[in-house]
Amino acid sequence: MMNTKTMERPVDLATFYPSDLYEYSSALTDGELTVLKELREALEINLRPVLSEYWEKAEFPFEAFEKIGKVRMMDNPLLFEGRENTRKPSELYNVFRYFELAKLDASIATFYTVHGGLFYATLLQGGNEEQIERWADKTASYEIQGCFALTEPEHGSDIAGGLATTARKEGDTWIINGEKRWIGGAGSADEMAVFARDEADGKVKAFMVPGKAEGVHVQKIEGKISLRMTQNGHITFTDVKVGEDRRLQNVNSFKDVAGILRITRADISHLATGLTAGAFEAALRYVKQREQFGKNLGSFQLVQEKLSIMQANVTANLSFSVRLAQMQEEGNYREVNSSMAKMHNALRMRETVALAREVVGGNGITLETDVARFFADAEAIYSYEGTHEINALIVGRYLTGVGAFV
Repeated sequence: MMNTKTMERPVDLATFYPSDLYEYSSALTDGELTVLKELREALEINLRPVLSEYWEKAEFPFEAFEKIGKVRMMDNPLLFEGRENTRKPSELYNVFRYFELAKLDASIATFYTVHGGLFYATLLQGGNEEQIERWADKTASYEIQGCFALTEPEHGSDIAGGLATTARKEGDTWIINGEKRWIGGAGSADEMAVFARDEADGKVKAFMVPGKAEGVHVQKIEGKISLRMTQNGHITFTDVKVGEDRRLQNVNSFKDVAGILRITRADISHLATGLTAGAFEAALRYVKQREQFGKNLGSFQLVQEKLSIMQANVTANLSFSVRLAQMQEEGNYREVNSSMAKMHNALRMRETVALAREVVGGNGITLETDVARFFADAEAIYSYEGTHEINALIVGRYLTGVGAFV
């Protein structure tokens, strides 16, 4: 058997992924590593210099992000070597794509997951062949930007039974009325994947609604302390009309929606892994250059103990993400798998950002060290795509056979 460690790879993995101590990244293909290397370079050049500025003023750096699209992190041909008959790169690559994005910034990763995760998964899972042909390539190339409109002002965790947005069919036209809240990227979306309850049969349906359609109004949610760059919107739909050709033909109940959420919840577990690594690496950079009491901060026993816990958390989160990716690739994963990964990874992420803030001290509340940004943004990641409690109840239902949601 050939020893891959002696083969020349596009990057030196030990220096490219220093926090991947168990070398999960070694299973990435050379094509995938090349794209990830290009992605990191683009992120460092175009986005890192402006992160603090845009986070503080609560705006998204659209112009800088557009340059990231040139990397083609969704549809680069290098990602499909040996897997030509699919529209999605490998699930392991997906883990490290989120790792790269979230290690830099959670809002950047969230903007991607709304488009390349939630919206794209809705299209691929919910659309028929004609609809996938119509929108998939444009989505993967960022020719269009999509968003995912499910949660509502009065319904978040209980959306399965409480979804209040309605759709009424008149001839070949659907008329949508209702409100959606906390919708990332709503204000800039070309297309919205909108979920509404059919007035005729009470079943949940999904629709591709143009962002500029008549009757669509988006109001930016202000005053956030987390994911400040992410432009979350409150959307009001007033007699919005779309044709039957814009109803995603394979979404006909909330069970179909749950299938989409199972995929996207896995994505957020990967995002939490990246944020965990970002906070840890920011803290490590700081303690290596900071001196206190005439000694390097990294030489103190208590600091090293906290760094060790953070490194272990990164490793544990990667373990969950990589194994979940393997199960996804094999097609044998269940709701409990993605829910447990999100629950675990978000918990370890939350612990890590607190430890990072602690070892950086007073400077840890400033944007200059990056730690404060990770600390604040982790709270949103902890809650969205299933709160800790909801994911714990999904796992608990699997363990006991008894649902305890109400």
